[in-house]
Amino acid sequence: MKLIPLSLFFTLLAGCSLLPPVADTPVRHLLDSSAKEQDPRGSSPVVAIARPSLPPYLERSELVTRLNSGRLSIHENDLWAEPLDAAIARVIAENLRSQTGSTNIQPAGSFISKDYSSIVEIRIDRFDPSSEGVLLLECTWKIQSAEGSGDLTKAFRSEVIFNSQSDPIPNRVKAMNEALENLSKEIAKSL
Repeated sequence: MKLIPLSLFFTLLAGCSLLPPVADTPVRHLLDSSAKEQDPRGSSPVVAIARPSLPPYLERSELVTRLNSGRLSIHENDLWAEPLDAAIARVIAENLRSQTGSTNIQPAGSFISKDYSSIVEIRIDRFDPSSEGVLLLECTWKIQSAEGSGDLTKAFRSEVIFNSQSDPIPNRVKAMNEALENLSKEIAKSL
C-alpha cells in the first residue's frame, strides 16, 4: 500500500521538473533630457557637472518606490541602464547645454583635465515617487569655481504628479526627467 503513494510522489516530482522555467526579463530604463534641442550659441560657460551624492537606498540598479510608513518597494525587474548618479549628471548637463546654448557643459568625468571654469555639485536627499503618483526631488546644490570659491548652497524641491495607475514605471521615469529639468532651470539662472 505504501508503494503506490510513494511511486505517485516520484512521478509527480519528475513531471514538475520537466516544466520549463519562466523567465522574468528585466527592463532597463534611461533618464533623458526633456529640454528642447537648440543650436549651440557659444562655448561658454565652461561648466562641469559632478556626479551627485545620493542617499544609500538609491545607490542601486533597481528602481525604488517609497511606500507609506517609511517602507520601500524594490522593483527587481525594472533596472537603470546606467548608474543613477551618472545618469543625473548627464541629464543635468544636457539640459544646461540646451538652456544656455553652451557646448562646454559636460559631466565632470568627460573633461580630460580641469579646464572648466566652475563645477556644479548636487546632494540629493530624496528622488523617488510615492505610491500615490507624486515624484519628489529634494536636494541642495551649489556652483563652485575651479579655484575653490563657491556660491552658497541652495535648497531645491520639485513635486511632479504622474499617472501611477497605467504604465507606472515609464510615467515615473518621465516625471524624474521633468524634475531634473526643473532643477536645471534653477541652476541655469546662476550660470
